[in-house]
Amino acid sequence: MGNSALKSHLETSQKTGVFQLTAKGLQEFPEELQRLTSNLRTVDLSGNKIEVLPASIGNFLQLKSLTLNSNKLTCIPSDISKLKKLETLSLNGNRIQQLPPSLGQLKALRTLSLSGNQFSEFPSGLGSLRHLDLLDLSRNQIRNVPPEVSELQAIEINLNQNQISVLSAEVAVCPRLKVLRLEENCLELSSIPLSILRDSQVSLFSVEGNLFEVKSLRDLQGYDKYMERFTATKKKFA
Repeated sequence: MGNSALKSHLETSQKTGVFQLTAKGLQEFPEELQRLTSNLRTVDLSGNKIEVLPASIGNFLQLKSLTLNSNKLTCIPSDISKLKKLETLSLNGNRIQQLPPSLGQLKALRTLSLSGNQFSEFPSGLGSLRHLDLLDLSRNQIRNVPPEVSELQAIEINLNQNQISVLSAEVAVCPRLKVLRLEENCLELSSIPLSILRDSQVSLFSVEGNLFEVKSLRDLQGYDKYMERFTATKKKFA
């Protein structure tokens, strides 16, 4: 991409606070963006070939939305924790295997999208994200949802298309969880904790494509309580 084209993008971004440059074959995070650290609120560099997110990403203190879907990232720098205003972090379709512990310092974060990466374990340390609405970990290789999941404040957790065969009963304790998606995993009917149906606030529990027929959920203790929540929610949005 020519310098003149990049220059015009930068000039527009200076005025709008938005920098969007998708599918242009970029191999690195544009250094020129450092000139705009004080006023950029949205950055979208999806569909490029960026392998490294530089530590200088921590300089963009006004950033509210950072989108780097479909790049070649393998990790996230710990300096991302400086983005205290960040509400949306979308890194779908990369090669990330784990998150830096400092990610838990992004106190304003509402959406964390990590679909289509290389996570084999459920990421830890996200319980401090008090405003998190959506955690998307679909299309990874996660096998186990551990007890620490109870600390999550998310309203929706998407774990579709993983390899999950173990689901901790602690998921029922998640204080704000309403939507739990576990489609196309490796769950047996006996792996479903009854507390999710009976005691949780989950009003949409999506488990199609596992190792049992969905209709057999009806035979489980607490299914009627789950259906009450499901129906009430449906009526609310009807």
